[in-house]
Amino acid sequence: MTDEHEGKARRGIGRWWWVVGLAIAAAVVIVLAPLASSDPDGLERVAGDQGFLETARDAVYSIIPDYTIPGIDGNVSTILAGLIGVVLVFGLMIVLGRVLARRRQP
Repeated sequence: MTDEHEGKARRGIGRWWWVVGLAIAAAVVIVLAPLASSDPDGLERVAGDQGFLETARDAVYSIIPDYTIPGIDGNVSTILAGLIGVVLVFGLMIVLGRVLARRRQP
């Protein structure tokens, strides 16, 4: 295989990495989100056990409160919240990657 063909093959594969990554992340969310525990997370549990949970302040804002979409009930809400989270994190990482790549170029 010539260098030109090898370079095109690598670029072709490189263009689709994000599709595969998003598909894997979406599959994980769809399969595992319904299995999430409704028990409090570790920090919330410690705060409750130590008696200072009541002094905690509510967040000024929350994008996805309690990992659910308001107005949608059950596992569908949790799955949608997880998928939205995956897309948001993916988008932020793409932006960060592009910014860092530009800074690296002379």
